[in-house]
Amino acid sequence: VQLQASGGGLVQPGGSLTLSCAASGSISAINDMGWYRQAPGEERELVAVITGGGSTNYGDFVKGRFSISRDNAKNMVWLQMNSLKPEDTAVYYCNAEVKVRGLWGLTNYWGQGTLVTVSS
Repeated sequence: VQLQASGGGLVQPGGSLTLSCAASGSISAINDMGWYRQAPGEERELVAVITGGGSTNYGDFVKGRFSISRDNAKNMVWLQMNSLKPEDTAVYYCNAEVKVRGLWGLTNYWGQGTLVTVSS
């Protein structure tokens, strides 16, 4: 199973960016999908998570600026980020809890990370 994240880049403060993540491989089902971020010198933190049923949870710092969505048929998750601030600068990682075909239980997978830089 692989997670491929894309969509990072340089954006001005107040701007918007959409991150995408596609899961591929021997996937039977995906439970939670989410986005985490890690700034230099900081610990990785939750940005947003969405369940298979569409329930969402966001980090406190999001404050209505970001929106997570997913397409279960395509095994994809998106993060729409609006009103970006310089402190949102970080490497963003997608994450998925996957039921791998032929294996019991769920396995946690991470994407390779995509850099978001918010700067004027």
